[in-house]
Amino acid sequence: MVGQSIAAPLQDRDYISAASIVLQIAPNSKTCENTTATSECRTADQAGPLLADAMVKYKIYSAGQIAGILALTAYESVDYKYKHNVSPGRPGQGTCNMQQFPFNLEYAKSIPELAVKVNGVDENVSDEKKNEILALVTPDEYNFGSGAWYFTKHCTADVQNALKAGTDAGFEAYMGCVGVQLDKDRKDYWDRAKAAFGLSG
Repeated sequence: MVGQSIAAPLQDRDYISAASIVLQIAPNSKTCENTTATSECRTADQAGPLLADAMVKYKIYSAGQIAGILALTAYESVDYKYKHNVSPGRPGQGTCNMQQFPFNLEYAKSIPELAVKVNGVDENVSDEKKNEILALVTPDEYNFGSGAWYFTKHCTADVQNALKAGTDAGFEAYMGCVGVQLDKDRKDYWDRAKAAFGLSG
């Protein structure tokens, strides 16, 4: 199954599959040319293995769930070109999931090597501190895990099961979990993800 292929670690053939799938979903991730965010941008070849590792870490193996997470993160990061919110530029908002500061703080606290750096920090901090914490979770090894983390931590079992089915209704439920409406642009990413994973729902 393609879903297992992208989530299977350590084998070059799986990494190649992961990069190919990411490129199908995020066609502008083939190169980092023609972007103002060259330091943040990652190509499909770079992002694919990291996203595959994240699915393994958070035990996400369903093709429908992986497709949904990739569709969301590809859309939010503009085909993996950005790690922070550019417009309107909210302090502390970012990662490939483009999650807002409270979730990035929670995400940092969930990672043992980062938790010690945010011990005692709450949501009521300065914008400068918010951006400092965002910088903790935007290195590649954390950046590409944010979507999978949010899905397992903040989406209910009903939403997770709905997305597992790989249907439009399941993806719409997932969009509700992240607090957005399913518009045409998001649907386009989802349609490409369904095609990449051979989903027909």
